Amino acid sequence: MKRWLRKFGFVLGALLIGPILIPIPPLKRVVAPKKLAKSESQFMEIDGIEVHYQDQGESTPILLLLHGFMASVFIWRETLKPLTQIGRVIAYDRPAFGLTERPMPEDWQGENPYTIESQDRLLIHLIDQLEVDRAVLVGHSAGGTQALYTYFNHPDRVEALILVAPAVYFGSGTPGWSKPLLKTPQSRRLGPWLVRSMPLWGKSLLDLAWHDSSRIKPEAIEEYSLPIQTENWDRALWEYTLASRELDLDTRLNEVQVPTLVITGDDDRIVPTRQSVRLAQEIPGAELVVLSNCGHMPQEECPQDFLEAVNVFLRSKA
Repeated sequence: MKRWLRKFGFVLGALLIGPILIPIPPLKRVVAPKKLAKSESQFMEIDGIEVHYQDQGESTPILLLLHGFMASVFIWRETLKPLTQIGRVIAYDRPAFGLTERPMPEDWQGENPYTIESQDRLLIHLIDQLEVDRAVLVGHSAGGTQALYTYFNHPDRVEALILVAPAVYFGSGTPGWSKPLLKTPQSRRLGPWLVRSMPLWGKSLLDLAWHDSSRIKPEAIEEYSLPIQTENWDRALWEYTLASRELDLDTRLNEVQVPTLVITGDDDRIVPTRQSVRLAQEIPGAELVVLSNCGHMPQEECPQDFLEAVNVFLRSKA
């Protein structure tokens, strides 16, 4: 019995102390986000964070594009400029993603910038500074979650909702029961190191996200890897994971009172198509468009069909 207890104590000690002692190599070949900016890139300081965005087009309606998890403004590359034929289009990188600055816990003061509350406040302050009163929120995947959350908190600022393969019924946050474990010193130390493995399965995730992955261009894969060349991307992604929480937005869908369009592909294997169909049924008056031979990324894989669906919807509401 004593021998077993000694072994148990040794294993427990190794689990508790080992992660603290493991040397974590620093990220290599990373730069400040601004050094990776494109010609169309713009930056604005909002709530102490240097936010990367694009602002194109004129007049109304004003479309605010919200990307999802592990994405950036890059996902709108096929549709952003064509959408300017409809109105003014604003896309930005949410904190923890793209070329937006990634503040660290030792740097920020006040509320964690990666919480849904902070991201909601940043969205409103962004459109305030861009002198936008009301916007059509176009949210893809987890960006759809953000769009709905902002609508429930600021319905007077939202003209309409366009939810693209939205992750509403699952994936809105880290389960509460796991938070104590993830916030231990051991997890905080190893977490950023573990998320560095994500680029290794990034191509596999893209394959899953497209109906026909053979159509993914090599340069697109390279662009998707651009944000992981930025300083502190691994720590920021871990902090974002820790800050996320379950939102239960699906319990409030009957409260939506603005025109809503749900777009998805008929082969969405990340947010199953049936969930988008269900969402359109549970939001009062919502319209549904299911694109044939299309996956989780309609705005990338089926841009013309996506643009037609958005155009028809917005013109019918004008």
